[in-house]
Amino acid sequence: MNKVLIITAYLFIFFAQPTWAQDGNSSLDTRINLLLGLNQPVFADGFNIEGNIFYKRFVFDYSHGVSLDFSGNTVSGELAEQQLKVHMPYTTGFGLGYRFNSWFNLRLEPKWHRFEISYDSDMPLEVNEEIVSYNTFSLGIGAYANWRPFANKSGAINGLMVVPSIRYWPRVSSSLAGNEFTYDNRLTGQTETHEAMQAGINNTPFIFNVSIGYSLPIKK
Repeated sequence: MNKVLIITAYLFIFFAQPTWAQDGNSSLDTRINLLLGLNQPVFADGFNIEGNIFYKRFVFDYSHGVSLDFSGNTVSGELAEQQLKVHMPYTTGFGLGYRFNSWFNLRLEPKWHRFEISYDSDMPLEVNEEIVSYNTFSLGIGAYANWRPFANKSGAINGLMVVPSIRYWPRVSSSLAGNEFTYDNRLTGQTETHEAMQAGINNTPFIFNVSIGYSLPIKK
């Protein structure tokens, strides 16, 4: 997961640099964006779709991630020690934010996440059963850089968009009593405690991502 952190942070810097040179005083036109995250299919065998509405200084968004899986080299710490894997059927929520200029915005983001924890093993089904499933709620912020590399071109290519983002989504609550679950681990042979997970990289609140998609202006 450390590799994921390094790669995504590097991509954020790389893609965000051209936006810093764009005119921050350009028109704040009303736009609708449809985006697909790159981290989810590359690192978690799932996908994420996001929709944005930009109106004057305000940003409204909804995003939904589906079928994210983490196991083997993509888990560490407690999960690796207890030989566990994670399936997230969904991670979903919305955002409300402020647009500082045509390319940079910050958002307040309440999100809901579903975790299903099981053994990371090829052993028979009765051993490889689900250990626990639960929901978590996070409330955090996200910083987004909207880059349209062909903004000065005419035609359909004009709307193509790349959006690097950095988000901090700390867990606020979970459906687990005391935010943890104690169980007898069939692989380690010990009584283990699983703590309700954070939604970000390497079981932290931090998320780095790059999304690609299309932006359409809404004419008055």
